[in-house]
Amino acid sequence: MRKKIIAGNWKMNYTITEADNFVNEIKDRINTDEVDVVICPNNICLERVSDIIEGTNIKLGAQNVHYEEKGAFTGETSANMLLSVDAKYCIIGHSERRQYFCETDEIVNKKAKKLLEKNIKPIICVGETLEQREKGELYEFISTQVKNALKDISEDDVKNNIVIAYEPIWAIGTGVTATSMQAQEMCKYIREEIRKLYNNAVAENIRIQYGGSVKPSNANEILNMEDIDGALVGGASLTDDFVAIVNY
Repeated sequence: MRKKIIAGNWKMNYTITEADNFVNEIKDRINTDEVDVVICPNNICLERVSDIIEGTNIKLGAQNVHYEEKGAFTGETSANMLLSVDAKYCIIGHSERRQYFCETDEIVNKKAKKLLEKNIKPIICVGETLEQREKGELYEFISTQVKNALKDISEDDVKNNIVIAYEPIWAIGTGVTATSMQAQEMCKYIREEIRKLYNNAVAENIRIQYGGSVKPSNANEILNMEDIDGALVGGASLTDDFVAIVNY
């Protein structure tokens, strides 16, 4: 059985002091071995959060990475820098990165390969707009995102080291959540696409999260769907709601 993974994406929130207070307040209330729990703070807070969660069951994740080792890339963060703060996961391809920072499928693929090279697990985000859904273009769009993100990545890495996060863009930060059946349908579709690209073993082992206005009131129903292996939590990861979601 696939182990659930619940990751909190703080986005551009919390100062070091605020992060210190929040993580110290919740860390002892997250003590389950049944779910992989990941906190993804902003870069400024990575080191502090890493220190606070040391010795707990919580893993550190980052929100972004550059695909080059080092160099003249002002404002960017390398995978080696993430390793230096003991990051275990990294979100890539989030719709906000694609929309606001013009990230392409090719860039997402390069980032995934660099993270895997450094033994950091990529959480690869895919998802459609409301317009694409209404036009019936969502399946082709999601399929293309998945194929491009996983281009030339080995079966073993996809099976054991990659997480896919299905985040319908129309449900991110809007308060609108895909129904549990809509989320299940798309996570199942992604699994079937991976089955076509690789094989049954890879498809049955890869973890596929749902993200998009996940909160305590809908977490249990969503997380009990057959093909949904966790949640990528946005706004609710900044409050006690994150503990409630982890303990769904």
